[in-house]
Amino acid sequence: MKWQGDYWQRMSAQVITAEGQQVKWQTIYNLMDEKENITLVDTSNWSLKEEDGRYLLDLEWKGLAKTDITFGKFYVGGLFIRMPWTPETAGEIVNATGLRNMAVEGQRAIWSDIGLQIAGRDDWGHMAVFDHPNNKDSPVPWRVDSQLGMGPSRQILGDWKLKKDETAVFRYRIVIYTGTRNDELLTRLWKAFVSEY
Repeated sequence: MKWQGDYWQRMSAQVITAEGQQVKWQTIYNLMDEKENITLVDTSNWSLKEEDGRYLLDLEWKGLAKTDITFGKFYVGGLFIRMPWTPETAGEIVNATGLRNMAVEGQRAIWSDIGLQIAGRDDWGHMAVFDHPNNKDSPVPWRVDSQLGMGPSRQILGDWKLKKDETAVFRYRIVIYTGTRNDELLTRLWKAFVSEY
């Protein structure tokens, strides 16, 4: 929960591929303790492409421990999607097992989808997040809040550790689309994502 600048040091932010069928970029941050010692090097590799009218946004996150680290059990942690939600906005979260809204909280699933009404559109906007089976503890439980925010959260399960010089790697795909959610299609897209890595 330390998002202030004195705990994060940006080392680089660069565009890897600026144009073409797929664009890519990377950010590298040092995470520091209260004495400004580097505890973790956070490398996020992003790529974006359009496929069949959907945007596929991939994240490969690497955390290199610069000291022994314990990631403590906590109700939040990791990738989290925050939508432009207001109390008047129609929307829902559904996961691959069919659970909805707050019932998704803390439950394991290979994917979860946020859909909501967007002003000026007749159909809903969606963001589905896919968990990769090579991620530790996959399928992970999901964090959900009362404002239609969600994300895969390994932290819910309990403490996990990285020894100095070890690297943790997590892969996710975010499918951004409009229209009606199709659970069968999302599961096929998840299988396609898995087969790529």
